[in-house]
Amino acid sequence: MIKSLKRYAINFLRVIFSRDIHHLLRDFTSFYVSRKFIRKDYSIEEKKQCLHEAIGWLVKSINPEDAGFRTWYYQGGWTSSYPETSGYIIPTLLAYAEIYNRKELSKHCIQTADWLVKIQKPSGGWQSGYIHEHKKEVVFNTGQVIRGLYAVYKKTSEKKYLDACVNACKWLSDVQEEDGSWQQYAFMHEKRVYESYVDHPLLLIAKETGNTSFELTARKNLDWILTQQESNGWFKNCDNTIKHNDRPILHTIAYTLDGLIQCGVLLNETKYIQSAKVAADILLDNFLNKGWLQGRWDSQWRGSQAMICTGEAQMALVWKLLYNNTGEDKYMHAIRKINNQLCYIQIHHNSKSHPAQGGIPGSFPLWGRYEPFGFPNWATKYFADSLMEELHPTLANSFIT
Repeated sequence: MIKSLKRYAINFLRVIFSRDIHHLLRDFTSFYVSRKFIRKDYSIEEKKQCLHEAIGWLVKSINPEDAGFRTWYYQGGWTSSYPETSGYIIPTLLAYAEIYNRKELSKHCIQTADWLVKIQKPSGGWQSGYIHEHKKEVVFNTGQVIRGLYAVYKKTSEKKYLDACVNACKWLSDVQEEDGSWQQYAFMHEKRVYESYVDHPLLLIAKETGNTSFELTARKNLDWILTQQESNGWFKNCDNTIKHNDRPILHTIAYTLDGLIQCGVLLNETKYIQSAKVAADILLDNFLNKGWLQGRWDSQWRGSQAMICTGEAQMALVWKLLYNNTGEDKYMHAIRKINNQLCYIQIHHNSKSHPAQGGIPGSFPLWGRYEPFGFPNWATKYFADSLMEELHPTLANSFIT
């Protein structure tokens, strides 16, 4: 508690005594007084500009030392590269490169993929955390690197990327628990339902290689996840902390739902899609009634904490998957509203030549509990994905995995 308060105090003072104090004032006014972020509406052309700015920020976040992707904080500046998110940022840049004929971005993606292959553990997994932390391999992070390497394999047909994916899938299968969960090599060594977001890349590689054991691994985990769902659609064991597992963050809820739906589509199994739809529809109703989504949700679907920007963007992607499946306009309506909100937040924090220009903060207001005073690269990645799904749905679907 004391350490957390000290960190908040340092961050507030750092911003107050800098040229960025207007970011705090704008956030306070927008969130607590005017509520403009709920009502603002942007044109297609304005949203395209927000997309260009977001991709520009992602490119700016590339680490010149290793080609991985970094995060920026008011306290500390740029971090080292993050292997997990570097993996799933690759499909985002490839999609944008295809849509807007930006061939140089494909080269960036290949460089990132080469780095990820180089740092793969002998086991086949990839480490958790930032690269300088030298942590052990973790299931969730490994799944996200597979997404990036598989996308580069489909782009280049170079076998080394698929080989790395296969080795990773073998490791994921080997370390799975008997009940279908992962624990020994899970983050915090805790069983979690958001590993559904690992099952999707497992299934992609199973389909690509014909290796049915990878599909079996994914199915076992998906079936275990269904046992963790309450009758009202809420999932147990969904948070990326132990302390707050009774009210998981929207970020990991969205991972869980996205993974279930995408796997359901690939496997033609409606039970996974319907499981996710129950929770997604409750959040949709909350969003349409309140105008925004809170950051944490307890077992009675009572929200708390400030907006988690990446969670909102991810929920837009979940609703897009359900729109593709059902054709119901309510999902597209919500996607447009979320993109309007996130465009407002991006523009709201733009300052010429500022390291955060074009990026999306972890929380809104900036001092929210999730990644406070930071611009995590995954928030901007999912914002860009959400915009592309609205603006270029057919092309985006071909690349974003």
